[in-house]
Amino acid sequence: MKQSRILLAVCCMILLGMLLSCKKDSFSTLPTDTLRYSADTIRFDTVFTSVGSVTKSFKIFNDHDQKIHISTIKLMGGNSAAFSMNVNGQTTHEFKDFVLEANDSMYVFVSVHINPNSLNVPFVVSDSILISYNGNEQYVQLQAYGQNAHFIRNQIIAGNQTWINDLPYVIEGNLHIDTTAHLQIEAGCLLYIHANGQIIVDGQLTAIGNANNTIQFKGDRLDAPYRNMPGSWPGIYFRNESHDNQLIFVNIQNAQEAVKLEGSSVSNTPKLFIQQSIIDNASIAGIIGVESTLSANNTLISNCGKNISVSLGGNYDFTNCTFSSYSTLYALHEHPVAELSNYLSNNGSVVVSDLTAQFTNCIFWGDGGTVEDEILLLKQGNQLFNVTLENCLYKATADPTPANIVASIKNIDPLFDSIDPGNHYFDFHFKHTATSPLMDAGTHTNFLYDLDDLTRETGPSTDIGCYEKQ
Repeated sequence: MKQSRILLAVCCMILLGMLLSCKKDSFSTLPTDTLRYSADTIRFDTVFTSVGSVTKSFKIFNDHDQKIHISTIKLMGGNSAAFSMNVNGQTTHEFKDFVLEANDSMYVFVSVHINPNSLNVPFVVSDSILISYNGNEQYVQLQAYGQNAHFIRNQIIAGNQTWINDLPYVIEGNLHIDTTAHLQIEAGCLLYIHANGQIIVDGQLTAIGNANNTIQFKGDRLDAPYRNMPGSWPGIYFRNESHDNQLIFVNIQNAQEAVKLEGSSVSNTPKLFIQQSIIDNASIAGIIGVESTLSANNTLISNCGKNISVSLGGNYDFTNCTFSSYSTLYALHEHPVAELSNYLSNNGSVVVSDLTAQFTNCIFWGDGGTVEDEILLLKQGNQLFNVTLENCLYKATADPTPANIVASIKNIDPLFDSIDPGNHYFDFHFKHTATSPLMDAGTHTNFLYDLDDLTRETGPSTDIGCYEKQ
C-alpha cells in the first residue's frame, strides 16, 4: 500500500513536470499577455559639441509561462533616422520573427549619431521603436539632444532669474514662472520649444530685445517641413495673477496659441505690453484675450488661425499694427483677422463683461475668397461695448458694428511689398508708390519708431501699419 502511494506521487510529479514543460514550450497568443520594458523612453542627454555617437539599451521582458512570438521590432525612422538599432547581434532598422522564451528577457541596443554642425539638425531629435506581437503594437520612444544648448525640462522658476544670450534655450515640458518669480530674457536669446512645452506665466516675464538682436520663440524642429509648420508648440500663457509683462522686439513663430492673456491687470499697467514685435503662423490664434488688458504698438500679427481673438471683454489698445492673413500650404485663411466679443459661453450660460478696444493706424487685411469681413464684433447684453477704428485700413462688405469708425479706409488693397504664399514668403512693408493707401494716412501718436526701428513721421503724415515709408 505504501509503495503504491509512493508510485502515485512520483507519477504525479512526472506528469506535472511534463505539463509545465509543455506549457513553457507552447506559445501564448493572448493580447492580454503583454511584454514589459525596462524603459518607455530612452533619452540621450549627452550634448554633442562634435560629431559623435552614443549607445544605450533597454530590455524586453516576457514574464509569462509561455513563449511569445514577436513579429516585428522596427525603428520607425528607418534608414534615414539619426538612430540605429541592434537586436540579437544584428544591426538593422527592422528585426522580424523573434521568439522570446517564457520568463526570459532580451536586450535591444540603440545608437544615435549626431552632426551638430548641420543647421538642419533639430535641437531635440526624436524617433521610436515599434514592438509588434499578438496583435499588440507598443512603442519605446527615443530622444536625443542634437545641438549644444541650455535644455530646460519641466522647470518652475521662483524668484528672479535672467537668461543670458550665450547658447540657445530648448524647452521640453512646461516652463512655469511662479507667482513671485520674474524671468528676464536678454536681447538676442533664441528659445526653441518642444511640442509638449508651454510657457506658463503666473508671475512676470520681461523679454526685451532690440532691432539687431531680437528675441525669438519658435518650435524646436528646424528641419523641413516643420520649420514653417503652424502649431509646433503650445504658446505663452499669461494667467490671472500675472502682471507687468513686456515683449519688445520679440518674434513668436509657429505656436498654437502664441500669446494668451487671462484676467484683468492686477496693477495700473496692462497685463502685457508688446512693442515692435512679430507674431506669425500660429495655428489657433496670434493673441487671445479673455477679459484682459493689453497695449501693443508697431507690431505685426500675420497668418494665424485668428490673428486677434478677444472674448469676455477687457481693455485693449493697438497702435500702428498690421493684422494680415493669407492661405498657405499649411493653413487656410478661414477666420477674420480680428474677432472681438464681450461675452463667453460657459456650461450653457453666457457671461458678459465690458469691452474697450482702440485701434489706431492699423491694417486689417487678408486674401480674398474665404473671408469677406476681416473684423467681426459680437455683442451681448447692455455692458459697455466701445470699439474704435481710427485712421485704419480694413476689408469688409459692411462697416463692423457696433464700432466708432474715424477717418478710416475700406476695401482698398494696401499694396504689400511681396506676398508669395506658395514659397511661404511675406513682406508686409508696403510698396513705395504714390498709389499706396497707407502712405501719410495715419494720425499722430506718441510712438516715434516703426517695426524696423526707423523713425516715424510726426503729425498727420505718419503711415498706417507697422512699417513707415523711408
